[in-house]
Amino acid sequence: MFARGLEGWHIIVIVLVVVLLWGAPKLPGMAKSLGESMRIFRKEMKTLGDERSADKKGADKESNPDAK
Repeated sequence: MFARGLEGWHIIVIVLVVVLLWGAPKLPGMAKSLGESMRIFRKEMKTLGDERSADKKGADKESNPDAK
């Protein structure tokens, strides 16, 4: 009977309370880790894009040697 009264937002509130009570000291560390991961991901995506454009330019020069 108790489970029928719980809705989706109830569970979200309960999870937030649990995270804030037991996970609050760990939140800054997790945020720092997430930020570093995003920075590395963006750097790798930029590198991949640069490599692709360099490969494309190299392929264009091979197929058309007169192109500058």
